[in-house]
Amino acid sequence: MLKVKEIEFLNDLIAAPSPTGNEVACAQVIREYAKNIADEISTDIMGSVHAKLNASKTTERSVMLAGHIDEVGLIVTYINDEGHIYFQGLGGVDPGILPAMRCDIHTKKGDIKGVIGRIPIHMFRDEPNGGKDILPINELFIDTGLDPKKVKEIVTIGDSATLSFYFEQLEDNFAVSRAFDDKLGAFVAYRVLEELKRAKNLKVNYIAAATVQEEIGLRGGETSAFSINPEIGIAVEVTHATDYPRTDKKKYGNIICGEGPVIARGPNINPKLFDMLVKVAKDNKIPYQIEAAPRATGTDANKIQMTRGGKVAGLVSIPLRYMHTPSEVCSLNDVENTIKLMTKFILKLDDKINFTPGID
Repeated sequence: MLKVKEIEFLNDLIAAPSPTGNEVACAQVIREYAKNIADEISTDIMGSVHAKLNASKTTERSVMLAGHIDEVGLIVTYINDEGHIYFQGLGGVDPGILPAMRCDIHTKKGDIKGVIGRIPIHMFRDEPNGGKDILPINELFIDTGLDPKKVKEIVTIGDSATLSFYFEQLEDNFAVSRAFDDKLGAFVAYRVLEELKRAKNLKVNYIAAATVQEEIGLRGGETSAFSINPEIGIAVEVTHATDYPRTDKKKYGNIICGEGPVIARGPNINPKLFDMLVKVAKDNKIPYQIEAAPRATGTDANKIQMTRGGKVAGLVSIPLRYMHTPSEVCSLNDVENTIKLMTKFILKLDDKINFTPGID
């Protein structure tokens, strides 16, 4: 099980709001955590944080684990004369789940609370289709309870907002929160940093990358892979669990929360890297699952693979239920086993392994 200090770090990551394009608070949590572990820490012009651990011996080989710290959210587009705040989604936001949600609006003058307005069930009969229609996002609004003039003094166009949901542990070492996508990945990358520091026999240089703006085009993954220029880059992500009703196993595979990290296989993934990850899992008795990725993945692994002259790319994911909702559910056992798998894998790396397909 994750230790208390590890849970505290994960909780701090979740609590720090980081809607796409405004990841500063979460980046600060990352820097604070890594400052006494990493040999070097840098933050690039995009806002991505890179923490490096140097190998015990001089080597050209480097490996990067990338987990994005941006989360889906909202962005203010219009404020009417009554002080109602209209918005659009930042990333893949589902309008159907937004009505009656509480949110935090992040302004230059501080955070303010709001509620996404929803008529009560008593009034549904006055609505078209009995109020059962899902309203488009541009018809939803935020009510802060403030005087309209006060709203316009505090909130400005372009301010972002996140839903007011936080980390909570469930039974059997499960947990629920918003933004597990993909703060779990960043958590893993930086916990691996800590484990490698303790191991003291690292044969390759390691970079933990907390990337930004993944939700709107894998942007931080692209710029980090280009500037860091690792030989090997693995995105640590979440993937759709299919162990609950109305999920399509024929399309998405049989992915179960609690059955271990998910190793992707397909054209976006270096085949030798995939084989090595599976072998490391088997040798260390770490449970794992495999998912087919028939095309470019919607993760930083896509950009990593195509950076410069091409990279050794991989994708390891944590099964997640109810993705892009404020109540994403995961197994903390899967999180812990992902940390173990990535740590053991990186400690196996040296200069001798050739990842070029078809070349021994």
